[in-house]
Amino acid sequence: MTDAADRLGIDTEALWNERLSPFLEEREDQRKKAVQRVWIFAPLAVLCIVGMVVGIIRFDSPVWMFAGFGLMVVFVYLAASPMVKLHGEIKEGLLTAIATAAGLAYSKKPVQPARFGEFCELGLLPNHNQRSFEDHFAGDRHGAAFELYEAKLVQRRKSGKNTTYTTVFQGVLIRIEFPRTVEGVTVITRDMGWFNGLAGLGLARINGKKLERVGLVDPKFERIYEVFSTDQVMSRYLLTPSFMERLLQLETSLKGKRARAAFDERNGGGELLIATETGNLFEPGSLFKPLNDRARFESLITEIDLITEIVDLMVRPSTLGEGSAVS
Repeated sequence: MTDAADRLGIDTEALWNERLSPFLEEREDQRKKAVQRVWIFAPLAVLCIVGMVVGIIRFDSPVWMFAGFGLMVVFVYLAASPMVKLHGEIKEGLLTAIATAAGLAYSKKPVQPARFGEFCELGLLPNHNQRSFEDHFAGDRHGAAFELYEAKLVQRRKSGKNTTYTTVFQGVLIRIEFPRTVEGVTVITRDMGWFNGLAGLGLARINGKKLERVGLVDPKFERIYEVFSTDQVMSRYLLTPSFMERLLQLETSLKGKRARAAFDERNGGGELLIATETGNLFEPGSLFKPLNDRARFESLITEIDLITEIVDLMVRPSTLGEGSAVS
């Protein structure tokens, strides 16, 4: 049993031998057929592109472009659709089994992305035109209920006649029912975005209360974070050196960057909202390799262990030497 599995309380041998290995073995023939389709149709899609370019240059006719593009789309679909379908099935099967064994609930997509409106309102996420969500986990740690899901946000930008689509955020969003007293709203961000700018000018308000800049005791954190709150006394109670250290440590745990957070009392009881950029997590690995590979299993266990590690990190009682953490 790995350290991650041990922390999650998972009997890896039983889970692998009795459930996941048979699940993957049953789909190995399907994987081989999907890979064969890629090797057949992908080269045909490439030939369509070549033919389209040659036809346009030689005959100077848009017909070649439309015909070549249409055929390319058909061949790409024929090559990719079985792989995409199988990838989703493998991913959902593995994550559901591992999460259940760890006492967590998993769903492929969140039914309702937890507090997404609040994440945006509080400046924890950038402006965007398109959004998608996946990989929703829920559970309880140290008496604190939590949810975590992945979000991808895309901004459409126009420059003259050109339109580009830029991913402005890809990472995890976390909602924790914070097990300690929270009053008002306190926002911890990393840059002078629109929200920070409004708050800095004294224009940002939550429920009619003005957000004011909070000075941090430690100059190290003062250089990294911008903090604003509707309650100066409460913010100092919450933003202890140990909590701020944990927020930075969270980035290391997730191999992410630019973690930002907010304490929010507005949804009944205190909540801690965290956003951090991580890239795409919780993927089952390449389907060009045999499915019955235990490395897929071990990798996903490690990533799911990060979820509970994050929540533990933020809500567990402080230990000696951490500073005067909230308790």
